[in-house]
Amino acid sequence: MFFINNLNGAGVGLKFGIVLGTKEPEKAWNAFRFAVTALKTNHDVKVFLINEGVEAENIKDEKYNVKEQIDSFIKNKGQILACGTCLKSRQKEGANICPISTMEDLLKLVEESDKILTFG
Repeated sequence: MFFINNLNGAGVGLKFGIVLGTKEPEKAWNAFRFAVTALKTNHDVKVFLINEGVEAENIKDEKYNVKEQIDSFIKNKGQILACGTCLKSRQKEGANICPISTMEDLLKLVEESDKILTFG
């Protein structure tokens, strides 16, 4: 048995879209851990933060270092999008690493992804 990792001929494997809708430390940590693992094995990964997921960067937990995983995700060229309405309802703004996005952006992520994973 063998696997073909080069699905589109450009040296990149699958396109993963991850939707994170929680600020629970373990779930957010595992979402970004998976994302980093996928990036390191030549997959393309985008994370869309929605609902409480837009608060992921501010999670403080002794056991699950979410910020460390987010930093690793960005360092490995991952892209993060965040629901603008969800940010506004929490009086938060987008950042350079996490631009304000729309439902149209989420739809585009779903349409362009080979696989969608949801956490939370």
